[in-house]
Amino acid sequence: MVIKIDFNSDEAIYMQLCNQIVIGIATSRIREGDVLPSVRQMAEQIGINMHTVNKAYSVLRQEGLVTIDRRKGAVVAIDVDKIQALEELKGQLRILLAKSSCKNITRGEVHQLINEIYDGYQL
Repeated sequence: MVIKIDFNSDEAIYMQLCNQIVIGIATSRIREGDVLPSVRQMAEQIGINMHTVNKAYSVLRQEGLVTIDRRKGAVVAIDVDKIQALEELKGQLRILLAKSSCKNITRGEVHQLINEIYDGYQL
């Protein structure tokens, strides 16, 4: 698994790590049942603090994308609660679309972006 962190980005490192793992799952580079590197291994691999990796894994667990097993570590286990996931997505989209509207981005432009991004994922 190749994780690239932009140390000059304004986005928190733990969120960059979370997002890279989410994209890896969405594009099938990381599959359900895969075991992520241990906190220590991941921290050493990308040159960040172990607490940062632990925070990222905790966020992924809260989002229902991984389970934490004391023996195996962080295991990709996609949450099957689709209704809850749709409600969370709806809340996030509401804010993003409001911001888009403030920037005069049209419905068509939003649809085009969604289609372009969605086409990159294996579903």
